[in-house]
Amino acid sequence: MEVIAKAKFVRISCRKLRYLRPIVINQEAEFAMKALQNVPNKGALIIRKLIKSALSNAEQKNPEQKSWYIKNLLIDEGPRMKRLRSAPMGRAVIIQRKLSHLKVILEELPETQVIKRKAHGTKGKSDRT
Repeated sequence: MEVIAKAKFVRISCRKLRYLRPIVINQEAEFAMKALQNVPNKGALIIRKLIKSALSNAEQKNPEQKSWYIKNLLIDEGPRMKRLRSAPMGRAVIIQRKLSHLKVILEELPETQVIKRKAHGTKGKSDRT
């Protein structure tokens, strides 16, 4: 069963959010939240809040399910707020404030299945003899 949570019109550009996607995708929800807790930027806080919201939606939908994994995280561009700033010689310059739309999809993780995490620093060690 899938559970969805959305956040629309978030005041951050989607470019700043998209580099956090590989940290979160195909991970257990609790592990992804702990990983995002160590990332020091505004986007990590927004994605953590969204995952927390999705977990509470999942708890209401299926209370006996304990573990969920993040199946997908969609980060789309929203509308742009246009503001004017004064420029030299009596001109005006348009400043565009970018907005984003986020969507998290959680999937049930069977109790017998464990997501394999890549161990850092083990690349190529098994080939050496």
